Amino acid sequence: MSGTSMVGDSSSWATALVKISPYTFSAIGIAIAIGVSVLGAAWGIYITGSSLIGAAIKAPRITSKNLISVIFCEAVAIYGVIVAIILQTKLENVPASLIYEPESLRAGYAIFASGIIVGFANLVCGLCVGIIGSSCALSDAQNSSLFVKILVIEIFGSALGLFGVIVGIIMSAQATWPAK
Repeated sequence: MSGTSMVGDSSSWATALVKISPYTFSAIGIAIAIGVSVLGAAWGIYITGSSLIGAAIKAPRITSKNLISVIFCEAVAIYGVIVAIILQTKLENVPASLIYEPESLRAGYAIFASGIIVGFANLVCGLCVGIIGSSCALSDAQNSSLFVKILVIEIFGSALGLFGVIVGIIMSAQATWPAK
């Protein structure tokens, strides 16, 4: 990189992004995948759990069968853990002379983007499943015939997280590091 001109001038964002190690981008992407997924799961559990406890005062029979909503929320965190493990296996050791090669940068950006997509898809999924689970608990307390109907909708809501996982895995396939 001696004497060669980088994209833009020395104070541009493009130059800053190119000079950050691809391993840093990869690590941040992996951390976002697991951290934001767990945040989405926790938020969904909070929403579902508070409604479940409140509705169980009126109808104690709903407590055990509505725990399925909490389990759906926990699955969102598991999606993030699985993708973080997959992304971690994509990391390879690259000599220092090849770390800023375009192939290394592309691999780092691919893992970063994959982590962001999975993390935020699971955040939205956790919120969606939590809100639907809350509705399921409150509806079931009023009319027990609504439980299965709303549970089907909750399954569709949990598919959002799976879509994020699939897109993240497809994007991480672009992460190929240069040969030694």
